[in-house]
Amino acid sequence: MHRISYRILLRKEPEGGYTVTVPTLPGCVTFGGTIEEAIAMAKEAIELYLEDLTERGEEIPTEEDTLEYTLTVEAYA
Repeated sequence: MHRISYRILLRKEPEGGYTVTVPTLPGCVTFGGTIEEAIAMAKEAIELYLEDLTERGEEIPTEEDTLEYTLTVEAYA
């Protein structure tokens, strides 16, 4: 077994807590009441997602060739 790193995005929800998405793993979404809980839930969700892919014989996505950039634009509303 080897280690793979994945970026996670945490979005603070108006009703409280944090929704977590994993951009490289479509549909891998979870939630936690605190940032720490959300990160722990994300780790578990990623592990289960990868386990499911492995059981189905599918390729494990990585972020090796992924570039990340934040772009700021002006929005007129």
